Amino acid sequence: MGVWAGCLGLLLLPLLGGRLGVPAEEVLSQVAFVQRTLSSEEPSEFMFDFDGDEIFHVNLENKTVSWRLPQFQEFTSFQAEGAQGNIAVLRSNLDILMRRSNYTPAENVPPKVTVYPEKPVSLGDPNMLVCLANGFSPPVISLTWKKNGQEVKAAYETDFYPNTDNSFRRFSYLTFVPNPEDIYYCEVEHWGLAQPLTKEWNTNMPEPLPETAENVVCGLGLAMAIVGIIVGTILILKSRQNNDEAHFRRRPL
Repeated sequence: MGVWAGCLGLLLLPLLGGRLGVPAEEVLSQVAFVQRTLSSEEPSEFMFDFDGDEIFHVNLENKTVSWRLPQFQEFTSFQAEGAQGNIAVLRSNLDILMRRSNYTPAENVPPKVTVYPEKPVSLGDPNMLVCLANGFSPPVISLTWKKNGQEVKAAYETDFYPNTDNSFRRFSYLTFVPNPEDIYYCEVEHWGLAQPLTKEWNTNMPEPLPETAENVVCGLGLAMAIVGIIVGTILILKSRQNNDEAHFRRRPL
């Protein structure tokens, strides 16, 4: 089974900023995607991110805006109805693309999975396990935690974060208290996998952070280091609400 087609919309807005006195170009991205099989529509998403870190996403079912850091609500707002309009345009374009491709299925790319603690492990000290699924497509995936073979509920799971190669990544977090007798598993299901992929973690395993450590840390909340450019972000968010849909650039997955 797999997605027959998907459509991804991107709007990239450069912000000029600097870190440690060195000029740099930051990027504020508006990301939206829709996808479907021949028989049904699959989950869609609309979000804004800053340099790959989520600012907010829109719950398209109940038309609410969820901010990654609550502090952003003190400076600006976003109307969920605007996201609905973008999604409607993408769905229309997707129908056209499916017909033009003669309903050719999209490729299912399996995820790479890493499990590790959010901070150095100390027995008895509460911590957070992170399960990162990265580089997969389409953005339909299941992440399940198990402790000593028994399923446990995740503390939090992020939305789908886009990569530059049009693949996606997703994080799932599990609160835990390190105990040498406990074994944790993150079980991943995806259309690109012939069977569920299971990654184990226990207190005897090494703790090197993956190459995406920067994204992982920010996955728990935007770093306060970007507060200095919040004003620029706010101005762009507000201006976007008044812009015409014609300025929205789209490209197929």
